[in-house]
Amino acid sequence: MAVVRVAYGRDGMNVDIPDENLIGVYESALPPAVSDGTAEVIRAMNEPIGSLDLSELAKNKNSAVIIASDHTRPVPSRNIIPEMLRRLRSGNPDIKITILIATGCHRETTAAELEAKFGKEIVANEKIIIHDCTDENMLVDMGVLPSGGRLRINREAVETDLLISEGFIEPHFFAGFSGGRKSILPGIAARETVMANHCAEFIASPFARTGILENNPIHQDMLFAMKQAKLAYIVNVVINSDKKIIRAFAGEPESAHASGCEFLNSFCRIKVPEADIVITSNGGYPLDQNVYQSVKGMTAGEAVCKEGGVIIMAASCSDGHGGEMFFQTLKNMRSPQQLLDKILTIPRKETPADQWQYQILLRILCRCKVILVSRDCDRKLLETMQFTVASSLNEALAMAYEQIGHSARVAVIPDGVSVVADKC
Repeated sequence: MAVVRVAYGRDGMNVDIPDENLIGVYESALPPAVSDGTAEVIRAMNEPIGSLDLSELAKNKNSAVIIASDHTRPVPSRNIIPEMLRRLRSGNPDIKITILIATGCHRETTAAELEAKFGKEIVANEKIIIHDCTDENMLVDMGVLPSGGRLRINREAVETDLLISEGFIEPHFFAGFSGGRKSILPGIAARETVMANHCAEFIASPFARTGILENNPIHQDMLFAMKQAKLAYIVNVVINSDKKIIRAFAGEPESAHASGCEFLNSFCRIKVPEADIVITSNGGYPLDQNVYQSVKGMTAGEAVCKEGGVIIMAASCSDGHGGEMFFQTLKNMRSPQQLLDKILTIPRKETPADQWQYQILLRILCRCKVILVSRDCDRKLLETMQFTVASSLNEALAMAYEQIGHSARVAVIPDGVSVVADKC
């Protein structure tokens, strides 16, 4: 009997799998984290890719905006932001700096979450603005996206003299990889801009998948937005499952991000035999705080689970469903296929809130059964969203055996958002 640990919340969760059923545990082969994350950030900033040093960029600038990720992203900002602030001020002691929280279409980041992210000193002493994708006073029109949607982004970013950002790079289930250009779109974009970029047509593209940038229409929209916003410099990191820094990349946004993606892809791409049952997760806290975010990890299971198989998804979902439209749509659907067919007829400019997330979930549900494992979320809420629910991985596995048979082949991907899974 194998005992396998899967990422879940802050602590993880074990599952017991008979040796005759387990075909393997599949994880990225990332190198170990560096001993000093701040030192690694400093090293990267000392060797900027395609850019002058940040202190040089700050010279003769009256203002700078640092785009920072929100509470849903495990970016180690305490290792990054202080050095960005220091270099800006070393190049120009009088520069006016604003930290702009890239919430995208997420809820507002709380004061407690800001302190947890940056520390009390930065929160007390720096100007911090939280992006609101629906606040018309915050938004400025910047043209038309390749998708045909209006590009409207946060005024602070447009009106500053120097726009820079932090972030992290991980496999992303429809943008290919996170980081880089995503700090602009969706990070500080208007809701209508995000909707056009995340339209049904683009989400359905075979290139809008984990680990793919080339010919990805969503990525192309994001690159356009980044260039229109004049994002000048980024610091992005690759992290491990413990959210510790493995490698940092700094410099010109497109080239620094490309270098980071190339590095990550060389370690995170895995080959998995087709399985009857795939057990996976959304990487634990903070990525598995709600059901909405947890769709991401399910796509790793989708990539290698046989049609008609079972994906067991471990996710705390302690923050609930994560999106009202997401919740209502799943609550009221008649069948996954019927709803998916309807979504594929919706024009780009008419994309409703959360459509991309439930579109991908529906795509998965049309192929496989999903059992959602949570001991922290209201079971009735999950069942209202028409999920099959279990409170432990062992309970879920027993349910899966009942459907597939007790000779089912089981693959485990302990952290579904950290890998690019390919069937072998």
